[in-house]
Amino acid sequence: NVPCDLVTGEERVYANEDARQAPHIACTIEMCSTNTPFEVAVIDEIQMIRDPARGWAWTRALLGLCAEEIHVCGEAAAVDLVTELMYTTGEEVEVRNYKRLTPLTVLDYALESLDNLRPGDCIVCFSKNDIYSVSRQIEARGLECAVIYGSLPPGTKLEQAKKFNDPDDPCKILVATDAIGMGLNLCIRRIIFNSIVKPTINEKGEKEIDSITTSQALQIAGRAGRYGSSFKQGEVTTMHHDDLGQLKEILSEPVRPVKAAGLHPTPEQIEMFAYHLPDATLSNLIDIFVSLSQVDGLYFVCNIDDFKFLADMIQHIPLNLRSRYVFCTAPLNRKEPFVCTTLLKFARQFSRNEPLTFDWLCRHTKWPLAAPKNIKELVHLEAVHDVFDLYLWLSYRFMDMFPDAVLVRDIQKKLDDIIQVGVCNITKLIRASQSAAASSTVEVVSEDFPLSRTMRVTRAVSDHHGAKSKEALSIAVEVPGERRGKNLKAYRSAAKQEDLKSHGRGSLANRLLREGLLTQDMLRQLQSEWQDQHRNGRYGLGSKRDDQNSAKATGRKKK
Repeated sequence: NVPCDLVTGEERVYANEDARQAPHIACTIEMCSTNTPFEVAVIDEIQMIRDPARGWAWTRALLGLCAEEIHVCGEAAAVDLVTELMYTTGEEVEVRNYKRLTPLTVLDYALESLDNLRPGDCIVCFSKNDIYSVSRQIEARGLECAVIYGSLPPGTKLEQAKKFNDPDDPCKILVATDAIGMGLNLCIRRIIFNSIVKPTINEKGEKEIDSITTSQALQIAGRAGRYGSSFKQGEVTTMHHDDLGQLKEILSEPVRPVKAAGLHPTPEQIEMFAYHLPDATLSNLIDIFVSLSQVDGLYFVCNIDDFKFLADMIQHIPLNLRSRYVFCTAPLNRKEPFVCTTLLKFARQFSRNEPLTFDWLCRHTKWPLAAPKNIKELVHLEAVHDVFDLYLWLSYRFMDMFPDAVLVRDIQKKLDDIIQVGVCNITKLIRASQSAAASSTVEVVSEDFPLSRTMRVTRAVSDHHGAKSKEALSIAVEVPGERRGKNLKAYRSAAKQEDLKSHGRGSLANRLLREGLLTQDMLRQLQSEWQDQHRNGRYGLGSKRDDQNSAKATGRKKK
């Protein structure tokens, strides 16, 4: 019964009906005020200070909050860095260690089959393909499951969590990504890792697929048997037997200490820099700034690729530097074409000093929207939800130009309900998608979810299982351990055979199809030509003759 306001980049929810500020505020890390004096501040998940993209926000909060007392919560791996940062500012640091209040056991056996699922189980996947596949296979067994992944709206995630947690609801299984690791309270008895490899972004902004870290494994595994849930202890295992040993190794390793805190150039710094380089673009300015910046060993400059991508995208639009900077810090996924296109339109309209009205937004998004009939439509609805988030985020920064935040929030809630219906019927959407996927291109998964190892394995062994279906989403997760145990060779040969087929499934093919520059017949013809060239050794990938000629040429150059 303590009044508390909620503040995020897109939303303000006041405890008092007259919108008077409550004595307590809960906010996202990016939105904490460094100007307001507080008696006490609490910063959660402090280990995120090392995050290549968002670490700067934790650094800003830790060093910038005007609070008499700050409580910092998170992994012990961050203790040394936080202590050292506080030493440089002359603060007193008191470290308190807490033990988990319920036991957590790593089981000695893997699940092996979805027939072995029990109420309270949560299968953790690292790709949307696996989410769709596993949830369909579970429901094919007559079980209900809830689904949670990162790109779902917050309201839908909460509804799915509520459904799973409700003891009177028949839904007793959860299929989720590592989105469950933070911010959701779930009654999970057992965590089952469907895979232990995950796509990540390295310091250079490049995508890699690697085993999960000890920190990530502990964060996810720790969701099982949480104190206060209906289960008195938690259990952890893997879907496949040959992953279990590696998971045990990962969990037994010490968490690598957090070495440095993230920083990001502020708008004031960039403005000062622009004064001396008036003809430089914003993208160039930030490049030059970062290249000239010197940071000591306690800090690093966060990845600025997303910022530069947006800066380049709107460079041709006439905006003042401060407004341009704000547009470039907008929270969006640059791999969502519809959202990026909308930001471009927002910026263009903004530059003409024409307010972006509710009617304009409805026309652009074709609102009202119907419930999704397939996965592709569900993904589009998620993108539209992101567009509404973008409008609301900008409305708090440019109130006059984005004046209809109240109306947009109303339709966003309606859209959330529509998406919830789609997620509840996700297996029907998958079935509806398969006819299109089988005949053309798989546009089910957004690009930030690359094909996982599980998908590769399935292609290698699907004939062994006598799988009659060649549908794009029938990804078997119950591959016997002995088949999967033949190292990478078992599916690399199959992967090579699939490489040619995958040419038609990539983002370029999808984009050309969407824009009408490529037809399905043309795509099939291209696939046929690629296969012919590959067989004749003219494709270049597997041609021994090309390799030999290349070697001879190299030899001649050396002479």
